[in-house]
Amino acid sequence: MDPKIKSIFKDEYVKEGAARFGLNQAALSLIGGFQNFIFYYTVNGRKYILRFTPSSLRDQEGIEAEIEWIRYLAVNGMSVSEPVPSTQGVYVERVFGDIVDFFVTSFLYAPGRKIGYPECLGNSLLYEQCGRITGQLHELSKRYKPLARRHSWERNEYLLRAREYIPPEHTSVLLALDELIERLNRLSVSSDNFGLIHGDINVGNFTVDETGGIILFDFDECQYSWFAEDIAIQLYYFLYVFGEDSKFDRKVQYELFIEHFIRGYTEDGRQLPDGWKEQLPLFLKLREIIVIVGMYRSWDLRQPDDWTLDFLRDSHMRIINGRSLIDDFV
Repeated sequence: MDPKIKSIFKDEYVKEGAARFGLNQAALSLIGGFQNFIFYYTVNGRKYILRFTPSSLRDQEGIEAEIEWIRYLAVNGMSVSEPVPSTQGVYVERVFGDIVDFFVTSFLYAPGRKIGYPECLGNSLLYEQCGRITGQLHELSKRYKPLARRHSWERNEYLLRAREYIPPEHTSVLLALDELIERLNRLSVSSDNFGLIHGDINVGNFTVDETGGIILFDFDECQYSWFAEDIAIQLYYFLYVFGEDSKFDRKVQYELFIEHFIRGYTEDGRQLPDGWKEQLPLFLKLREIIVIVGMYRSWDLRQPDDWTLDFLRDSHMRIINGRSLIDDFV
């Protein structure tokens, strides 16, 4: 979360937002959030999420497009955390603030459990489920005709504000980003490889039920992009935990993920997007830069711990040398 937004988020906004959904502020429990303020609450034994999104991050049309997308996926059989209307029957409420406003939305709390590290690593069944739900999402995206329009990849908040957050001594990261954007702009675009994606599928944004099925949530980063980006994002978070001294482990993890992800994605005759495998290194580089921008925005990096220091060093070296996590073995 941008520290500036944290400093201006008032209890009175929480109280008003809660009231719009028929709740008392006391019913809410803050559970964090990287870009938004996320609370959970319980009604009649069922858990829900209440989310406050600053207007400096999203506009109302963008959030309405997100809600429309999630509802479309749910109607068409995908396991997602569905939106919940306010007492006035609308899905997006606006609470006016002194400096920025906050858009308030509510969702069903995803059932099941999260699978974190290291349990998610080397988990072939999980990778197959990731492929299955990604393939379902992309297939539905090809047929989607929205009323509200979501932004495209080049309008991603992290890319737009990278120069604001990256320190002056790391301008080489910005140069690498400019070069990468030029390369992405030259990629072919078709209905088979480009559409509305989730934009942030990782183990923090889904739960797994008792059958092993995935329930997907947190569509805050959904955007129009190449379907390969949705695949690369998942791969990035399964690989980055292996440092520069564990390239063999990274290779094994990559091959296992790809094998089982493809199996799930292509189930029921679904086709992988055109050019996806050749595009993976580009989108792995993009995700690496986005992660670095997010860290500089939200973390105090003046005295990083050893893990963070090593991660930043390795990431910076890959970025400025134009390398991705898989360049050593593909």
